[in-house]
Amino acid sequence: METVRKPLNEDRVALLLGSVIFILALLKFSGIDMLGWAVKIGMWVGDPLDAWRPATKGLLPGYGALFATYAILTGALACCVKLMGNDVVKFVKSFTIIFFIAMICYTLGANAYIAANPTQLKAQGIPWALGLSTEAGLILALVMGIVISNFMPNLAESLKDACRPELFVKIAIVIMGAELGVKAADAAGFAGHIIFRGLCAIVEAYLLYWCVVYYVARRYFKFNREWAAPLASGISICGVSAAIATGAAIRSRPVVPIMVSSLVVVFTCIEMLILPFIAQHFLTGEPMVAGGWMGLAVKSDGGAIASGAIAESLILAKAAEAGINWEPGWIIMVTTTVKIFIDVFIGVWALVLAWVWCTKFDKSGDRTMHWGDVWARFPRFVLGYIITFAILLIICLQSPELQKTGASVSGTLNAFRVIFFLLTFFTIGMVSNFRKLMEEGIGRLAIVYVVCLFGFIIWLGLFISWLFFHGMTPPLAS
Repeated sequence: METVRKPLNEDRVALLLGSVIFILALLKFSGIDMLGWAVKIGMWVGDPLDAWRPATKGLLPGYGALFATYAILTGALACCVKLMGNDVVKFVKSFTIIFFIAMICYTLGANAYIAANPTQLKAQGIPWALGLSTEAGLILALVMGIVISNFMPNLAESLKDACRPELFVKIAIVIMGAELGVKAADAAGFAGHIIFRGLCAIVEAYLLYWCVVYYVARRYFKFNREWAAPLASGISICGVSAAIATGAAIRSRPVVPIMVSSLVVVFTCIEMLILPFIAQHFLTGEPMVAGGWMGLAVKSDGGAIASGAIAESLILAKAAEAGINWEPGWIIMVTTTVKIFIDVFIGVWALVLAWVWCTKFDKSGDRTMHWGDVWARFPRFVLGYIITFAILLIICLQSPELQKTGASVSGTLNAFRVIFFLLTFFTIGMVSNFRKLMEEGIGRLAIVYVVCLFGFIIWLGLFISWLFFHGMTPPLAS
């Protein structure tokens, strides 16, 4: 009798593909560059084609890297779709259109007049810019997806076979673990007391953030646990990644983390445009507090680090006017360190929530819950995130030479993380039909987000950053 193979779910397929990409990247430690063809999109002025470049410089022309990336990723994702038991031909047709629309959006968002922060204006040769970082391309992709979903329903319906935001973001999270491992190894060489204070700050902040947001959503806005938990994680940790991981841990419906993710993207953009200027006005005398505040308040990696860079540029310029010349790099180092620990906390919190949901909310009768139940619920892609983080951290701590190679590996993996996040944001927009979302309650969700973010999270983050970093200043420039 022939055994019927059960299709894999998105969680396991994401772990599989993310792990394959990670293993291929590791071959660089042996001098074998397997992923140098991946396209990276950088800032450009004048010719949009200048934005495209291969991960390994000079390996391919920019357009060659773009088409190589499309061909190889389409083949890899088609295999994933096959393992999940879905129609491969329909997926490839839809994914082709989605891939190139998303790439165009990101390329437009990477224009220097949109993306460059004040520290990059001179290098780009431009007098002004909006300072949104290249992640402005993610915003454009989200908006384009929303436009297609709400105003071109026939096109949206024809592309639905490739609209898999959860699959894309889970692959990105597995890859992101390796990048953070390299960054954590870099941080090990910085001042130890800054790292320790950053760790203490995020643990305290996150436990307070999460509990208060969850309570407000449940008590005052009457959301059930399925909605309150991903919302609390999305506002509290690292936005999209945390919301998706939490949704997987508690087994919420896919629409829940998708709606939370949409709000995270919008409000991150707003924070980036406001908080650095508030920091310049009030925190020039406490520069390290400003750096920590950007990491604790802005809810995406790129958004937080870009905010830290903008805040550092503004604060150093204002301090220089008063005759104080601090060394650059220390303020943004605090932002980056805090953000790394926040990202690492995603895996820890997913495990905690899986255990809580098994033991408190999803018990079957009076049956005693075991760790096997927690393990069955624990998101596999988060496991991949933790393992890739640990492997790169251990390797890079061995020697400066390995750390240097690790930085090169991280640069290559970053190209894939950006691509999968780009696909995530575009397809989130594609499944964000406002009529349906209003029926699900996105209006109330946005009100909770505004109340919690601007009512206490930003200010509590400022207080905690002051508590741990006040009185510290960067060393004076020699």
